[in-house]
Amino acid sequence: MTAYYDPITYKVTELEDGWLLKTVLQRKLGVSRKLLSRIKLTERGVMLNGERVYISVKVKSGDMVSISLEKETSDDILPQPIPFEIIYEDDALLIVNKAPGIIVHPTHGHYTDTLANGVVHYWKEKGEAFRFRPIHRLDQETSGVIAIAKNAYIHQHVSEQLIAGQVSKKYIALVHGCPASVEGEIDGPIDRDPNEPHRRIVTEEGYSALTFYKVIRSMEQASMVELRLDTGRTHQIRVHMTFIGHPLIGDKMYQVGGVTDNSEMNGWITRQALHAVELGFKHPLTGEDLIFRAPLPADMAQLLSSLNQEGYSHE
Repeated sequence: MTAYYDPITYKVTELEDGWLLKTVLQRKLGVSRKLLSRIKLTERGVMLNGERVYISVKVKSGDMVSISLEKETSDDILPQPIPFEIIYEDDALLIVNKAPGIIVHPTHGHYTDTLANGVVHYWKEKGEAFRFRPIHRLDQETSGVIAIAKNAYIHQHVSEQLIAGQVSKKYIALVHGCPASVEGEIDGPIDRDPNEPHRRIVTEEGYSALTFYKVIRSMEQASMVELRLDTGRTHQIRVHMTFIGHPLIGDKMYQVGGVTDNSEMNGWITRQALHAVELGFKHPLTGEDLIFRAPLPADMAQLLSSLNQEGYSHE
């Protein structure tokens, strides 16, 4: 017997009296064409007043519309007891604080020891069935807040907010040197480095990329910088900070001349000093404004302490 998640419901108002059911589903519940084509074929996918109907029927004021999604699992992901910190969880979302060094999703040649493996194991232990649907990604060595949707409807809605620029994302980085301006923007198109495919560079032929930064702590040889992304290009923060001459401490891929080569500061952290500190968006079901935060991880806190102890800091 097919299992379903709890239905998502909507009560038709007088303004929608006489609308096609399809129109209500798309305009009021925000069901995409792709998702609608999928759920309307299931036994309990689309219901009107508790009965299965064609989406071409007209609705009346007071009618109760509901959609139900079939329960899914990530059968291709091996459950593993990998620890992770839960920031928030409800029936629609799981928000976690990803540790540095953890890949978000299995990739070719790396099928285990990922956040996905840990989350699938966690759900299995609770007796729950969800498909692992990360709404966005973080680099393996970047720590911080990441959002996971528990079904296709939730994933669609938050992804649409992301595309529309309605999701706020803040990062904290520790970088070499001090930018000349306390705050500003970096507008530089990004594309693959033709000589090193895994690396990105700023190039006129690249894809538009815009980063806003603000120095929140200035030290003699380093700075703590808060960053916001207007776009989401691969390695964007790392590429842009390198482009303006202030690469992230510990970043082995992006360097400027000899700035990061053989630097004592690079020995104080084993990865780029980048942390996704805050994520904000509207809850797809309640419309509530949500803001999730993750504190600075231990290695970056220790790096900051080392900068102070070694006399790099100044008032």
